Amino acid sequence: MLKKSLLTVFILSVTIIGLLVGSSIYTLYSKKRLTVDPKLREISGIEFDKFNRLWAINDSGDEPKLYRLNEDGSIAKEILVTNAKNIDWEDMTQNKFGHFFLGDFGNNKNDRKWLTIYKIENPIDIKGDTTEAEIIKFTYPEMDGSPIQPDQRNFDLEAFVALGRHLYLFTKNRTEPFDGITKVYKVGDHAANFDAQLIDSFQTCTTMEKLCWITSAALSPDRTKLVLLDSTSIWLFENFQGDKFFSGDVSRIDLGIVTQKEAITFYDDNTIVFTDEEFKGIGGNAYVIKLDEVEKKVIRKVPKANQ
Repeated sequence: MLKKSLLTVFILSVTIIGLLVGSSIYTLYSKKRLTVDPKLREISGIEFDKFNRLWAINDSGDEPKLYRLNEDGSIAKEILVTNAKNIDWEDMTQNKFGHFFLGDFGNNKNDRKWLTIYKIENPIDIKGDTTEAEIIKFTYPEMDGSPIQPDQRNFDLEAFVALGRHLYLFTKNRTEPFDGITKVYKVGDHAANFDAQLIDSFQTCTTMEKLCWITSAALSPDRTKLVLLDSTSIWLFENFQGDKFFSGDVSRIDLGIVTQKEAITFYDDNTIVFTDEEFKGIGGNAYVIKLDEVEKKVIRKVPKANQ
């Protein structure tokens, strides 16, 4: 009798786990729109140009190039940034004028003292297949030259947005023990050497770093919504004031199974596109969600009187 009970419990457990995994897979892949060209297997940043065509960049190891994608995910055009290097390109964003910014600021070991952002014109204004960038350099004042202690390893970076005349940088937390805090730094959007100014922070989770460290960011075209991407979620921030992104309402959108999600952008004020890197045959896709259709878990709702 005991053996039958144990077998029943085992079968029920396996069934429940299978249903949960299946549900998580469906949650992600029901949003899939295309498979990205294999040349972009480490896609790390995406952005739409003024003609609403999707551009992408690769992570470290590739040439300093932008790639325009066709609607089927194949590559339509490549643009080489002639005065750039791709040490660790991690995100791409644009300002209200349409300038693209390419973030060469990956800092896995927290040992890069000076980091780089390349500013170029909107790709529709680039006539050939090469361009030259304006170069923005920045450093963290907190990195004073002494070794970074494990509990202070929060100088890696994979996410940024442009607002006004500034760029806002969201760190990828690598602290040990993991505290789940992404810090927000601010630098100018023009060629100069900047000390990044720490202005805010937000805690995602404290469980496993690979589940909730921040890998990309985007602002809606009307600049009223901010999204931060991690391996399982989109964090949505609304009704904030100025550049106090975390001062308003906060929601979380579940993206299902864990994949290496590395890039996110807005197509319009209601439509979000995000991608994941290909790893052992999993990922390498672009996905689409509509904010007015997707389920959102409210994390914090600020009373209107306080907004």
